[in-house]
Amino acid sequence: MWRPVSYSYSRIGEQKRLEQSERRGRRISILGLWQPDQRFDYALVCGSFKSPTYIKVIDWVANKAAQTLAQTGRLTVVVQDNGSLHTSQLTQQQWQRWQEQGLFLFFLPKYCSEMNRIEEEWHQLKTHEIAGRMFEDEYDLALAMMNGMETRSVKGQYTLERFKFNSG
Repeated sequence: MWRPVSYSYSRIGEQKRLEQSERRGRRISILGLWQPDQRFDYALVCGSFKSPTYIKVIDWVANKAAQTLAQTGRLTVVVQDNGSLHTSQLTQQQWQRWQEQGLFLFFLPKYCSEMNRIEEEWHQLKTHEIAGRMFEDEYDLALAMMNGMETRSVKGQYTLERFKFNSG
């Protein structure tokens, strides 16, 4: 909820600063699946993603992959880094099931985040859509992120869908 002071101008001899709220809340984490020029699917959690929440999101993607496979015969490939939740034992136990649904995981080389094109979108979201703003609580930050994602989808002319936990 607290942002670093981003690039801007200040008077000579004065330190650049943004007033920050007294309360420091929990972070909001976002997990996204981006198909450039086509679609962006994402999920938000308060705190950090753990293997069980990651699996719920990828199950949602795998169900879409199964529909794509049945309708078109095309497989779905998700390119991702080697984050611990992507490679945990609990996650690895799902890989075979996801492949049967037509979803395959491709892992980038370790320590090569510059190869992950979704990082470009996260940079745009942080520096253009929510930059320089302070949020009173996690709810306000989550709303700003959702609005920022909507703005990015309009600018990029792609479909946007958010995974909602506990939505039945």
